[in-house]
Amino acid sequence: QVQLVESGGGLVQPGGSLRLSCAASGNIVSITSMGWYRQAPGKERELVATRISGGTTNYADSVKGRFTITRDNAKNTVYLQMNSLKPEDTAVYYCNADVTTRLDSTYFGPFRSWGPGTQVTVSS
Repeated sequence: QVQLVESGGGLVQPGGSLRLSCAASGNIVSITSMGWYRQAPGKERELVATRISGGTTNYADSVKGRFTITRDNAKNTVYLQMNSLKPEDTAVYYCNADVTTRLDSTYFGPFRSWGPGTQVTVSS
């Protein structure tokens, strides 16, 4: 069983900043990738940023230069620093992780787990 819990969402004015956090817990053996997706009302869920264990990152074109994804492997935590926020960044932001777990001597995964989401609203 893996749990992901996001925090840091809220209301911010255009041009402002927010920092999202997501901590993974459970019988985790390893995490190969952690990332952030978002879903705005009436739209499909879309990739925001991902970071794999080796440090390689991937960003949506719409957030390049404004958002930065970092990861604390020791804490199984991923962060999303969001600067120069725009109204079009308004969405529910979801964290995910590709996780391998262990129960006794049995390994499971890797499989993808998702957090419940945190609301980010950019408005004046």
